[in-house]
Amino acid sequence: MVALSGGRGVRGLALALGACSVLALSACADTQGRGAGGGGGQGVPQGATIEQYKAAFADVRPIKLTTQSPSPKGSVTGKNVEDYLKAVTEWSGGKITFEVTYSNGVAPPAEVDDALVDGRLDIGQVLPIYEPSEYPANAALIQASFVSDQTPVAGTLQSNAWPNEVAFKTPEITEEFEKKGIKLMVPYYDSGANVMFCRKPRRDLASLKGVQTASGGQAQNAELTALGAAPASVPYTEQFESLQRGVVDCTVSSFTVGVLGGFVKVAPNVTIDPAAGFALAPGGMAINQRTWDGLPLVARQLLWDRLDVFLASNIEGKIWPNIAQAVSQAKAAGGSVGPFSDDARKAMTGANSRMLDTMRREAKVKDPGAFVTNIQAAADRWLKEARAAGPGEDVAHADFDQWYKPGKVDANRYVGKVYEQVFLPHRPS
Repeated sequence: MVALSGGRGVRGLALALGACSVLALSACADTQGRGAGGGGGQGVPQGATIEQYKAAFADVRPIKLTTQSPSPKGSVTGKNVEDYLKAVTEWSGGKITFEVTYSNGVAPPAEVDDALVDGRLDIGQVLPIYEPSEYPANAALIQASFVSDQTPVAGTLQSNAWPNEVAFKTPEITEEFEKKGIKLMVPYYDSGANVMFCRKPRRDLASLKGVQTASGGQAQNAELTALGAAPASVPYTEQFESLQRGVVDCTVSSFTVGVLGGFVKVAPNVTIDPAAGFALAPGGMAINQRTWDGLPLVARQLLWDRLDVFLASNIEGKIWPNIAQAVSQAKAAGGSVGPFSDDARKAMTGANSRMLDTMRREAKVKDPGAFVTNIQAAADRWLKEARAAGPGEDVAHADFDQWYKPGKVDANRYVGKVYEQVFLPHRPS
C-alpha cells in the first residue's frame, strides 16, 4: 500500500508502512493513524468543478494507489474501473495516480478482500458472494437481487441503484467490511441481469431435469434446484473450459461474464425471462480503511465524487455493450435468446417467493422483515426513475443487438440522481 499526501503525518505514515512487513502491517500502522496528522487538510464544496479540484490539489504531494482490473487493459468489461481511475487522475491534476494490474493479476476475485486487508491492494472490487458466512448481511442483499426488473435498459438502471440505497441504510452491510479494516465505497454494482447459457436449448422443466449447471451462489442454487437442474460450483474463470468439455451443460451468468469468459459461442442458447429473474453475483468497490483515513480530505472527496463516473461507465460502457455483443454472438453461433416455458417460469417465481419469505424471518440483519420491505420499496421507487430515464417501452434482450447503439440511452442523468440521493449523504466532510 502506498499513499502519500501533502500532510507531514500522512507522509510519515507512508514511510512507516514501507518499513513494515505485510504480516506486521496492522500492528505497525496502529501507531501511525489520525493522531499523526493523517486525513486532514481543506476540502472542496459538493459540486466543485474540475478547476476547483485542481486548485485544491496544488499543494498536495503526489498520491499513488494500487489497484487491479478484472479484465485485460482496454477491455469493455473493465471500462468502469479504467474510466473511474482516469477521471480521478484528471480531476486531481495528476496528483492521484494508480498502479494498475490487469486481469486480476494481484488477487483472484474471491481473495480481493484479503488483498485489501494485507496491503497488496489499496482499492479493489470485492465479491462477498464467495464468502457468505463472512458477509451474511451482504449475502442477504445479494440473495434478493432477483427482485430487479428483467429488462436491459430500465432493469439495468434500477438494479444498480436500489441495492446501494438499501446497503447504506443497513448498518450490518458496511460493518461486515469495516470490522476487517475495509471501507465500502460502492456497496453494490452488477454486470447486468443473470441469464442461463446452455449448450442445448433448455427452457422447460423436462429439458432442465438433472442438468449440471454452474451456479454463482446460494440463491442461484435454490433457483436451479427448483428448476430440477443440478447446481455446480465453477469459478467464472473456468466456465469456458467446463462448458466446452461438457463438465457442465449450462451456466447462470451475466452477458458481461459470457463475453469476458468467451463461452457464449459454446453455450449460445440463452434464457432470460421478464417475469422470473435469477439472483445476481454482484460486487462492490472498496478501499483499505487505513489508506482512506490517511488521505487528505480533498482526495477522499474526489474519490467519492467521481463514483458517478464508475456507476455510469458500468452501465453505458460495460453492461449495455456486452449485452449487445453477447446476443450477437449467440445468434452467430446458432443459438437464440428467449424466456422460460410456463412450467419453468412458475417454478422460478415460486422459488424466489419462498426465498423472500425466508429472508423476512432469517436475514442476518437487525430487523429482517423491515429489511425485505425496504428492498421492495427501494426497487419499486428506482424502477419508476429508471423507466422515466429510459426510452419508454423497453426493448427485449433478443433484439438488443440490433436496437442498441453507443449513446442511445444517456445514463448520466439517472446516475446523477443515484449519486445525489444515495451517495452524497455519505460524502467525506
